[in-house]
Amino acid sequence: MIEKNRWLMALSAVGVHICIGSVYAWSVYVKPIQEHMSWTLTDVTIAFSIAIFFLGLSAALMGKFVEKNGPRVSAILAASLFGLGTAGSGLAIMMESKMLLYFFYGVLGGCGLGIGYISPVSTLVKWFPDKRGMATGLAIMGFGFASAIWGPTIKILIEAVGISSTFFILGAVYFVVMFSSALYLQAPQDGYLPEKFKKKIKEGKKKIKEDLQNLGLNEAVKTPRFYGLWLMLFINVTCGIAIIGVASPLLQEVIGISAIAAAAAVGLMGIFNGAGRIFWASLSDYLTRPVVYIIFFLTQAIAFYILPSISEIVVFQVLLFFIMSCYGGGFASIPAYIGDIFGTKELGAIHGYILTAWAAAGLVGPLIISMVKDSTGSYSQTLYVFAGFFIVALIISILMLINIKTIQKKKAK
Repeated sequence: MIEKNRWLMALSAVGVHICIGSVYAWSVYVKPIQEHMSWTLTDVTIAFSIAIFFLGLSAALMGKFVEKNGPRVSAILAASLFGLGTAGSGLAIMMESKMLLYFFYGVLGGCGLGIGYISPVSTLVKWFPDKRGMATGLAIMGFGFASAIWGPTIKILIEAVGISSTFFILGAVYFVVMFSSALYLQAPQDGYLPEKFKKKIKEGKKKIKEDLQNLGLNEAVKTPRFYGLWLMLFINVTCGIAIIGVASPLLQEVIGISAIAAAAAVGLMGIFNGAGRIFWASLSDYLTRPVVYIIFFLTQAIAFYILPSISEIVVFQVLLFFIMSCYGGGFASIPAYIGDIFGTKELGAIHGYILTAWAAAGLVGPLIISMVKDSTGSYSQTLYVFAGFFIVALIISILMLINIKTIQKKKAK
């Protein structure tokens, strides 16, 4: 068997993620669909909410399928579901059917999202035993940056060919790119190590970092570390997603900038979200995953606490961009953290279960920020609530580190 190039493997993973990440560009469809169909904002937004819900659900339920059938079969299934879901949305618009839109974009597209999200990640962890964080960061960075590519593309296509045809064209494009990427995906042989890494080990320059434990999904969910990771991701995403949802009015209220300037800042936030995924995940290879998460939560607790008192526009935006980088970095570092403490035996399945924190946070984050805003009349007060959340996450991340160190000491005896 010819050994595949692991960097092309990473590129294939990016190919899958950059397509499914187009879900973050859904807002570009909203007004054109509303105007074309005379539907309410809620009618259109429900399709996106269903897609995110099924992303979390399918990631959790199909994790075992991904591990059993391998990344190629799983990613081909994801390509079929996401491509059909997108193209089918065009049919739903033609037939002016909300239920069809919810089924195609929400259910089918959402399932394609979930399976496509986890399919390449566990494979990359196995191909990059020496650079786990960087490898998963690369793929998940593709998901974060996708809206910057597909947002303008969708707008141009809608103006040129209409909404239905846009869905048909993009459904075909997504399928071709994802299917082509899927064909290259393959898990390495057991015990795979890159040649350069092997050489450094022989020369005594590097050591093989042993995973804390090698557990299956059923064993992992019985450990406190599983719930620690779940809560850490939940808090990081809850606070991040809430800020994304109200960034524009928050900037206008707290530092008094114009709507146009706020929109430009929101666009930059997306870039920092994507860049943070590769930066923090790569840094975690050197500082270790537990230390990086402690940095995330300590710095964000401080950032959220001081944000309401900052009137300097540049300083406020820098802190906001930093928060966004941590939001993206939290997503990208989780798969490598899972590999470190549970091994790679059923990494895809465990990752899928932990991603349910994302689905839960998507509901809770915007709800908290709207409830606090309604009761206090200010976005500023919500920032103090999230600072408190991050203190809880900081305590959990420190307890995780203590738990890991205790197991390592037991193993060393």
